[in-house]
Amino acid sequence: MLDVTLIRQHPDEVRAGLRKRAVDADLPAFLALDAEFRVLRTAVERLRGERRRISAEIAERRRTDAPAEELRAEAKALTDRLTATEADLARLAARHQEFLDALPNLPDDDVVAGGKENNEVVRSVGAPPAFGFPARDHVRLSQDLGLVDHGRGTALAGHGHWVYRGEGAALEWALLNHFLDAHRRAGYEFVLPPHLLTYDAGYTAGQFPKFAEDVFVVEEGEGGRPERFLLPTAETALVNLHRGETLDERELPRRYVAYTPCYRREGGSHRTAERGTLRGHQFNKVELFQFARPQDSDAAHLELLARAEELVAGLGLHHRVTKLAAGDTSPAQAKTYDVEVWLPSLGGYAEVSSVSNARAYQARRGGIRYRPDGGGKSAYVHTLNASGLATSRLLPAILEQHQRADGTVAVPEVLRRWGLPEVLGQARR
Repeated sequence: MLDVTLIRQHPDEVRAGLRKRAVDADLPAFLALDAEFRVLRTAVERLRGERRRISAEIAERRRTDAPAEELRAEAKALTDRLTATEADLARLAARHQEFLDALPNLPDDDVVAGGKENNEVVRSVGAPPAFGFPARDHVRLSQDLGLVDHGRGTALAGHGHWVYRGEGAALEWALLNHFLDAHRRAGYEFVLPPHLLTYDAGYTAGQFPKFAEDVFVVEEGEGGRPERFLLPTAETALVNLHRGETLDERELPRRYVAYTPCYRREGGSHRTAERGTLRGHQFNKVELFQFARPQDSDAAHLELLARAEELVAGLGLHHRVTKLAAGDTSPAQAKTYDVEVWLPSLGGYAEVSSVSNARAYQARRGGIRYRPDGGGKSAYVHTLNASGLATSRLLPAILEQHQRADGTVAVPEVLRRWGLPEVLGQARR
């Protein structure tokens, strides 16, 4: 949520930031509503104060047996006015909150306007592999080697689902173990959160109310509100670990790593670019999350990016880092870098880690603050997240970039400690 004070004092700055996302909010109408809201809120506070004064005077007259009929009549009239004014305030407050809830985060100053066509490649690491043989795509490799069973996955759960089998399941689990081990050794606290979350969790993360249709709803409330839903990413759970809390400054940064499956209604199509495990309704991901002081969040952002890149590089994969334009950045985030791996069969790149800084946007929605060590007023923390990493696109990249002429696939050395052979499919030859 945006700071309402910022909107009041710097509406032109807010308008410019929103336009970078192609969002044209009616700020003048909101500021008029906000002014009316504040006048009415002051009136309610004044009426409540007057009611307390009269109630105290009635009590004092009762104690001294003095007549109080006139004051009781005045108190009743005041209560009626207060009730009506509180009802008006509640209606205005709902409209006020509805407007704020719909606003996305403001992009950082160095984030360019526009959609994905304006994304900027920050750096490219390594070079695409050159094959001296007809290269196979990841779907054929996974099928030929018995790694992924798409047919039975569809039979079990419908389109957008698959089954990892044999060495494919072992490779998937080795990736997850490798990532978790690396992050734990770096000092991240391991968390296994619930897969079912409440509406408030989705609201704090910035997904609700606008993107409620994107999740798998388990329990609906009034008006179809998703009271409980399957988490689309562990970020939605981790940002809520300290919802409503005020942390001590010396506790920051709080650094967490979680493993969960991710459940998404949006699961792609039968197009070539989305075949195999590239896009589905359920996939595995290791997620990194930090609660940081505002002055530390830029450095934390770069640290998270470095961690994601290091893991991709350690798998021997050609990749690049892209800074997203404002229109391609998630509404809750102020700035995002994507780490993208090369997929030879596509002649392009696929994102395996999204590394984002939400600034105070999520913390303001979730009431997550910190208390400065030297005293003073509490402030909102900054929240940051990164995929560390998502596996459903890494497995295709490993298969395609490390394939050999005989149809087998070399296993990255860092994964062999988890019981994998040097070569996938060797036993089938």
